[in-house]
Amino acid sequence: MRGKIFEIPLLEELARKYKKTISQIVLRWDLQMGVVTIPKSTTPSRIKENASIFDFEISKEDIIKIQQLDKGIRVGSDPNKVYACSDMSNR
Repeated sequence: MRGKIFEIPLLEELARKYKKTISQIVLRWDLQMGVVTIPKSTTPSRIKENASIFDFEISKEDIIKIQQLDKGIRVGSDPNKVYACSDMSNR
């Protein structure tokens, strides 16, 4: 599932529209929706890119389009489950 977000046509369209990367669109959407997100990167150019999300705003119409992408599928760990360190290898 990881990386599939870069194959979503709507996000590609919005990236072109706002002249941003798909990652920036997703991070900006998180920000506007009040979702606390900590982007992970060790690449200086990507760190700078991830921080460059404060010079634009996604329109309400586009926010709704992004929300309609929700299929109820998780791509990361379930925040409602807590694992002990010894259980981590069994995930």
